Amino acid sequence: VFFRSGLTKLRDFDTTIALFTDEYHVPLLDPMVAAVAGTAGELVLPVLLALGLAGRFAAAGLSVVNLVAVISLAEICEPALQGHVFWGSLLAALLLWGPGRWSLDRWAVPALRQRLLGRV
Repeated sequence: VFFRSGLTKLRDFDTTIALFTDEYHVPLLDPMVAAVAGTAGELVLPVLLALGLAGRFAAAGLSVVNLVAVISLAEICEPALQGHVFWGSLLAALLLWGPGRWSLDRWAVPALRQRLLGRV
């Protein structure tokens, strides 16, 4: 869902900038910065999450994207809000319990620790 949204934003970036300027009111960020950061997050973080690479980081980043989407829209219909709640709950589970034993993190993190810190 996030990746597809990022592709939509990327296809017509002028419209994306206009939306962030006029409709999405992201707190504390310039509309251009918000458009670039939101699009980049929606394109990169789901790929990391799907690979299980930096899973908690990706879930945290997508949680921020999800939260900002809800906050920045002045009017959001109930079904859309429920969708954001659903994705937020799935991301919260990944934050709490991690990406699991099928992720690249499961093998990469211990190997990286051993390489950096020596035998532990």
